[in-house]
Amino acid sequence: MNIRSILLPTDFSECASHALPAAASLARMYGARLICLHVVEPIVPTVGWTPVAEPLPVADISEQLENSATRELPKIAQCAECDGLEVEDVITHGNAASEIVRVSKERAVDMIVISSHGRTGFGRMLFGSTAESVVRYAPCPVLVVKPPYLR
Repeated sequence: MNIRSILLPTDFSECASHALPAAASLARMYGARLICLHVVEPIVPTVGWTPVAEPLPVADISEQLENSATRELPKIAQCAECDGLEVEDVITHGNAASEIVRVSKERAVDMIVISSHGRTGFGRMLFGSTAESVVRYAPCPVLVVKPPYLR
């Protein structure tokens, strides 16, 4: 395999952090560039009664999510695992699985390393599986890393 670039999607959760050591190790082994991706998913306001006196400013929340990602994403490149690696940060907007696949095609990445949240049953039915969709539609190999508590 000729791996020159690896896409590492993250939602900044503890679960997502388990994919970082594998992605960094592979990047180091192959001399590949690591592309860290965060997808800001759209906020869908709920319809119905709420005890909040004023409506939630959806645009403000989206802006706060993007600002948070802008602060947090560079921290991945500064961690010990990424020392000496070429790391690029990318922030996009949309559905996580669709954006991961789109960016992987657009950037012609050679591999995606993603963590599984391990949802099963109703949780998986309700929230879907980002990792499963990425595996299904990605144009390149996908390594799904299970957190230690799912092994």
